[in-house]
Amino acid sequence: MKKRNSRNSIVHKAILLTILAVGMIPLFYFATIEIQLAQAYTESDVSIMDDTSTVNRHVRNVAFGVGEKLSFDINYGFINAGTATMEVVRLIEYEERPCYQVVTRALSNRFFSSFYKVDDRVESVIDAAGLYSWRFEKKLREGSYSSDRVHTIDHDRGLAFYQSDTIEVPPFIQDALSVLYYVRTQALEVGQSVMVDNFTDGKHYPLEVRVLGKESVSVDAGKFDCIVVEPLLRSVGVFRHEGRLKVWLTDDRLKLPVLMKSKVLVGSISAELTDYELGDIEVF
Repeated sequence: MKKRNSRNSIVHKAILLTILAVGMIPLFYFATIEIQLAQAYTESDVSIMDDTSTVNRHVRNVAFGVGEKLSFDINYGFINAGTATMEVVRLIEYEERPCYQVVTRALSNRFFSSFYKVDDRVESVIDAAGLYSWRFEKKLREGSYSSDRVHTIDHDRGLAFYQSDTIEVPPFIQDALSVLYYVRTQALEVGQSVMVDNFTDGKHYPLEVRVLGKESVSVDAGKFDCIVVEPLLRSVGVFRHEGRLKVWLTDDRLKLPVLMKSKVLVGSISAELTDYELGDIEVF
């Protein structure tokens, strides 16, 4: 009985890992190593409008806008475990800056809810001009477990505020959701990498997004020519021990995430795009 319960627990965690994955999959429960964020940017992608202010970075964005909504099926092997959505809800003003409010929602289906119900909501406030994180909130409801967590970033002072802690962070740091939207705006070349600093659960984590190659894939939303990327941790982390994650982004200016796969100890998990609505691209 103990072995069966232990295995069920592993399966539940594996399913949850991918249900939570849809924000480029919490890639990000990792140990800290300092890196220079400048590695992530090239002159063609980023310009600094005012060297006296750290918040005035500008990133060219022709990938997404308000109104974009992506819907996914979450599958454990051949079994559907639930659904998830990612939506650029609206444009708001935050810290006197125009920002995107981006929300993801993950729900287990009726079958899995009968023994492990998941209802998670994650929100990110992303600077519309510079595509970095200002605020991140997640409300997790997973079985008998619940957690509400929020962090905010003061980019002028280079500080993150999480619970009662104040942590120094590098410029233009991302959160577990905003990082996907930033990567979607970057020029992705096979064999190269995008370097990003990330802040999650009170810690700063370095992340390398490696561009592996190009493939065509078919999902419920259609057939797409894609760029395949793999997020890599610079230190010990959940995927280093329990599996690897690959993400298929459309090989066009939108770079829509259409497929995500993770091989874990108990099998494979995938998130597949089932439907999408494109947003309005605005220039800031």
